[in-house]
Amino acid sequence: MKKSFAVAALALAVSFGSVACKKKVSDADLQTQATTVVTSNPTASVEVKDGTAHLSGTFADQASKDGMIAQLKAIPGIKDVMDMATIAAPAPVTTTSAVDPAVQAKVKDAVKDFPSVKVETVNGELTLTGNVSPVQARKIKQSVDALKVGKVNYNYTVK
Repeated sequence: MKKSFAVAALALAVSFGSVACKKKVSDADLQTQATTVVTSNPTASVEVKDGTAHLSGTFADQASKDGMIAQLKAIPGIKDVMDMATIAAPAPVTTTSAVDPAVQAKVKDAVKDFPSVKVETVNGELTLTGNVSPVQARKIKQSVDALKVGKVNYNYTVK
């Protein structure tokens, strides 16, 4: 009985000792796990040093970057994530003209005597910009309104 008690006590001591001496995960193993996580974003990269992941690269938006950081922090052994990544600039907004080119040509012809006035299509609407006098503004408005082209934004500056 004393022998079985001693063996059980020894086994218990060894098991506690092995739990307390948990093996430290190497940076190489952490690098492998972190690289696997980061492969979902081809423009990002990660480097692990002393248990800290250094995330760099470009992300489409803040949410995807935050998600990647959370995934890296979830890896057992990663102590911290240093965020050195950037958010990509939004793609330029291209607008297609909803204004008929013939209508735009008529309006350009109506304002040809006023070289400071430009006719543009902004957000699908005809827009007049530039600097004009009060008399010129009145003449331009009358000329364009007579064409009955629909909505026109008069964004010129009257001086």
